Amino acid sequence: MSKIAVIYWSGTGNTEAMARAICEGALSAGAETSLFSVSEITAAQAGSYDKLALGCPSMGAENLEESEFEPFFSELESSLGGKPVALFGSYGWGDGQWMRDWAARAAGAGAALFSDEGLIVNETPDESALEKCRELGKNFAQ
Repeated sequence: MSKIAVIYWSGTGNTEAMARAICEGALSAGAETSLFSVSEITAAQAGSYDKLALGCPSMGAENLEESEFEPFFSELESSLGGKPVALFGSYGWGDGQWMRDWAARAAGAGAALFSDEGLIVNETPDESALEKCRELGKNFAQ
């Protein structure tokens, strides 16, 4: 079974809740899964995992969080070639453009995207959204 790292940045707790549910789903499928906030892991450490689930909410004008997550992802990009990657995050405005841009950027770095669109949730994830996160984790682990 693959080693999966679920790595996230969360300002309000919404993306963290998604990350925890994704981790639960991957664990339920029997995957060796580790959960990290982006400040707890380096890009080099993340690159050693078989699969990465990366979570960041939409910030500002639909961008990745700039002080921690963006620098982490910029450094990680060079090690994404062929690596299975699932993207997720929450948003409060816009239409998800940050996720489409992020997915295109990850694909451009050679990541094997689990989903071309990523998983996005508007505002606080309800039980239905958390179940989608668990399902993503379970399917990503298989």
